[in-house]
Amino acid sequence: MDIRRKSEILVNRRRYLTNTGIGLGVAALANALAPKAAGFSPEESVHTDQSSGMHLPAKAKRVIFLFMAGAPSQVDLFDYKPDLSRLFKTELPPSVSMGQRVTAMTRGKTQLVMPSKFSFSRQGNSGIWMSELLPHLTAHADDLCLIHSMNTNAINHDPGKTSFCTGSEIPGKPSMGAWLSYGLGTMNRDLPDFVVLPSAFWSGKVNVQALYSRLWGSGFLPSKHQGTSFQAVGDPVLFLSNPAGVDPSVRRRMLDSLSELNHKHYAELGDPEIETTIAQQEMAFRMQTSVPDLVDISDESSETLEMYGPDIDKPGSYARNCLLARRMAERDVRFIQLFHRGWDHHSNLPDNLAGQCRDVDQPTAALLKDLKQRNLLQDTLVVFSGEFGRTVYGQGNLTTDNYGRDHHPRCFTAWLAGGGIKGGIQFGKTDDFCYNVVEDSVPVRDLHATMLHLLGIDYTRLTFPFQGLEQKLTGVEPTRIVREIIA
Repeated sequence: MDIRRKSEILVNRRRYLTNTGIGLGVAALANALAPKAAGFSPEESVHTDQSSGMHLPAKAKRVIFLFMAGAPSQVDLFDYKPDLSRLFKTELPPSVSMGQRVTAMTRGKTQLVMPSKFSFSRQGNSGIWMSELLPHLTAHADDLCLIHSMNTNAINHDPGKTSFCTGSEIPGKPSMGAWLSYGLGTMNRDLPDFVVLPSAFWSGKVNVQALYSRLWGSGFLPSKHQGTSFQAVGDPVLFLSNPAGVDPSVRRRMLDSLSELNHKHYAELGDPEIETTIAQQEMAFRMQTSVPDLVDISDESSETLEMYGPDIDKPGSYARNCLLARRMAERDVRFIQLFHRGWDHHSNLPDNLAGQCRDVDQPTAALLKDLKQRNLLQDTLVVFSGEFGRTVYGQGNLTTDNYGRDHHPRCFTAWLAGGGIKGGIQFGKTDDFCYNVVEDSVPVRDLHATMLHLLGIDYTRLTFPFQGLEQKLTGVEPTRIVREIIA
């Protein structure tokens, strides 16, 4: 056969197989992306209105997740252990530690008990014990559910944060906000479903780990579900402003022309990511109006601004981000995640922890009060946690006023409020050394399942086919909904 003719046949065969493969792949992917793949039957298709289409009656419509990156010390903030004061610098009994895994910073060293230097008192009608470091938050004790029995497998920051935000220590899985965007759909057309607000500064200047976009990524879900990170300086969202010489009408014509080309490209290839691109470009155009309005707080009353504390005037502060979170809740953003770093206190914990608490205490309390007085707390689930806890034994120069604590995944405290949660309760119990869970263990996956339940989702049915598995936020290990904390 003529070489040229043979080449044409091979090329045409490859083109046919490629196009056919794309067609079959797109058909399969379209089926995978259908509501049924998320655990919804066609008649249960996702709606922008939560009044229908959910697996369960929803108690919450949205989530505000306050993530304290670096791991706050539950021993000094929430899990009161008064008997430790008489055990200062005594060795942690082997019957308590039981040879459990420790970090490289502790391995081979004597574990000396370090009581908290901070005082605790009962707060609210419920009498919840809380630290003196949180004077503003204590006013909301009766709204809080403190889970003392949180635990995780991760003992280092990177896998700990990844696990808490995505349900897996292995990078590449969708974040919780992405799962909610995929499973529930949007409640507004002018802002993203999932927004991330990292603090631009914090008081604790030591041992600060970087944040990485996979914590709010979409993983194997369509990319339109990934989080949008807001910036503290310049445009809140990168490249939001038009270039010099380009006005909104010009931008509109450019997008119309680009959309026409993208639709033609989609008709040829059927790649769903092209549709995502079209949708995101339209969203970006609308955000050129909606985002400046969102971040302009000049319409807030002086009383409201004062309530959030002295840092409210600093863009990128935790205080400003808390106020923006409330404004996003009003605009029906589905999942709002704040990251505040600086909680990794291996040394000089008393000073560093006090500074971190000053950063977050008043703004967090203001956020709860603001949501409550606007009737938003009842359907907004607020979650406060780090990636794990800290040890009862000390690190560094151990004195009554100066000590540090190592990473501790065996037990830590998270709290929830609003969105169908019982307020004024403490759930789960740790031993006298705040080292092991002794009652009502709550692994991170159980917290995820409970959050999904409150949002009207059966965690076993929110799935996506990937790598031969029906992937879930909660993974494959036995999981339960913590019904005892649901109102």
